[in-house]
Amino acid sequence: MYPRLSDLFTDYLGFSLPIPINSFGFMVAVGAMIGAWILQKEFDRMYAIGQLNGVKIPDPEQKGKGRKRMVTVSPSFVVGTITMIVIGVGFLGARLFHILENLDQFFRSPAQMIFTTGGFTFYGGLILGSYAVVRFVRKKGLDLGSVADAMAPGLIIAYGIGRIGCHLSGDGDWGVAADVAAKPEWIPMWLWAETYPNNILGIDLSMTPVYPTPLYEFAMAAVIFAILWSFRKHVHRTGWLFWVYLVFNGAERFFIEKIRVNNTMEIFGQTVTQAELIAMSLILIGVIGVVKTWAPGDRDLSSAEKGTSETGGASAAGE
Repeated sequence: MYPRLSDLFTDYLGFSLPIPINSFGFMVAVGAMIGAWILQKEFDRMYAIGQLNGVKIPDPEQKGKGRKRMVTVSPSFVVGTITMIVIGVGFLGARLFHILENLDQFFRSPAQMIFTTGGFTFYGGLILGSYAVVRFVRKKGLDLGSVADAMAPGLIIAYGIGRIGCHLSGDGDWGVAADVAAKPEWIPMWLWAETYPNNILGIDLSMTPVYPTPLYEFAMAAVIFAILWSFRKHVHRTGWLFWVYLVFNGAERFFIEKIRVNNTMEIFGQTVTQAELIAMSLILIGVIGVVKTWAPGDRDLSSAEKGTSETGGASAAGE
């Protein structure tokens, strides 16, 4: 494993980077940039066909001319701000939820848990990050449902890329002990059981290889991304695609928890994890949202599509 990219450069290129860049942080940054690029493209597409209104900014051509005139541009102009909100508030929420999952460790060593480079819970980042983005989107006067639809594909692929960072660093987001004897012959050993040598936690797994669940989550995220990407141009009511994302996201996390190491709790005699509870809640919320926005006879049309329909109707009336 390569907790720091400098280790990878040393092994494969023969020289050390002067700055030890953490693999997890680097992959999260890569995921965020790719997610932001996808969001920018979607904002431009939706703005061009009238599915999303623009944002007002000072006219750049009036620089230095006193009070500036406001002009309307594609909402892709604010993608950078949205990305920074997601990263900043998301990391804060992820750390907070990790602390809540491990209160016993926090009380023993608060400073270590607060300032460590590891220890993040994705759903904490999703919940707090979503709240912050919602406030920003409303402040800008953008349609919340349309923005959520545009963000859905980028969110899931960014999550998957972040999981590659977990795998490279060996931050503990791995699975339970793998049943090596049950491995099918066609599956390579590195995809079935991993010992995570040189992992950032310093845990020796050489005698008990585990399932490399971050790789499984990346694969599932890629599949979900492909599904959402194929659905994005399908005519639907605003918000529908985001609710579909929640269902897939919750289902992916719920099933991966079955073979993943995590803290458990007892509820009504059942042993569950915090992630499973949140995943089930997301699935339920997503299903309700899908049902409420799935109305084939009353789908939202973009301005361009409405204009086409009206033109067609006028022509028919003239005939």
